[in-house]
Amino acid sequence: MKYYLIAGEASGDLHASNLMKAIKGTDVNAEFRFFGGDLMTAVGGTRVKHYRELAYMGFIPVLLHLRTIFANMRLCKKDIVAWLPDVVILVDYPGFNLSIAKYIHKNTNIPVYYYISPKIWAWKEYRIKNIKRDIDELYSILPFEIDFFEKKHGYKINYVGNPCVDAVDSFKKHISTACIPFAVENKLPSKPVVALLAGSRKQEITANLPMMMEAMESYPDYLPVIAGAPGIDKEFYKPYIEKGAHIVYGQTYSLLNNAHAALVTSGTATLETALFGVPQVVCYATPMAKLYSWLKKRFLKVKYVSLVNLIAGREVVRELVAADMSLDNVKAELGKILPCDSKERAAMLKEYSRMVEILGQPGASERAAAKIISSLKSKNPDKI
Repeated sequence: MKYYLIAGEASGDLHASNLMKAIKGTDVNAEFRFFGGDLMTAVGGTRVKHYRELAYMGFIPVLLHLRTIFANMRLCKKDIVAWLPDVVILVDYPGFNLSIAKYIHKNTNIPVYYYISPKIWAWKEYRIKNIKRDIDELYSILPFEIDFFEKKHGYKINYVGNPCVDAVDSFKKHISTACIPFAVENKLPSKPVVALLAGSRKQEITANLPMMMEAMESYPDYLPVIAGAPGIDKEFYKPYIEKGAHIVYGQTYSLLNNAHAALVTSGTATLETALFGVPQVVCYATPMAKLYSWLKKRFLKVKYVSLVNLIAGREVVRELVAADMSLDNVKAELGKILPCDSKERAAMLKEYSRMVEILGQPGASERAAAKIISSLKSKNPDKI
């Protein structure tokens, strides 16, 4: 079968690539064409555009690049229709993907499946109308979404487990004791590591990393190590390296596996950090912080912003967002989780274990692939 996938950022590239591998495990004749990244390219198929040409964050950057965004949308729609896949699989990235879904539903008979459902439970809940109209099958990776979509909106979804569980589990299984130790490989001083995961885009990094580094100055016995974002040159991080930070690229899981604690910008990274059992503080600075905090209270439909807290249904990790993101707060919260014998650290690790039980066992990519292929086979029994 022919599968057209669209992923618009690094995490989508990772999860889409694992889904592609799982699909190939059952459909040996699978053909892929996609908007995505290097990981999807490594699986095989034809990449039409790299996600770096799609990903713009924040009102001003999006406004400045509207012409490019619309051009990419037109290209994507035209390319799908020309290639005529058996299915279009959208991966997160709702601003772009829901527009594609609307066009494909209206103008073709190609089924549209959504893997990693849009987070409309947080905001823009009105998009449920578009999802009901344009999406044939939705595959969820967050257990609390079942109640939201099915009980609240009467829209049947497929919960398949969380691919982050798969990725972390796979990493841990393939760690070789014969490998060069992380600190030795990266020429790190012999200090406990604090991982700094400041985001994947320049705007996020610029907003969050300076305060993270400044907070680390109060804890000289710990070593700040930055997870370098894919596609961002080391020169961009030079001011932070000059202040004593180290940086690693393509080793985020190795970094977390060797970290004592972490400062993490909200997103998938908060969940990955928890799955590695690393105590963390969620840090998310924004422009016009007081206005953002005011808007958050009135328009955001959920109490938390980090996946860890959302999945657990309670505050497991401290969230320093917008107006709460101050140097004093970062230093204070980090200080609570650094001591090995602190009650805050122990409580967080205990809650991590409960969160893992809620998420369920590894195998999300395989379960999603099996459901996708089964659904397509029911529509086209001669294809596989």
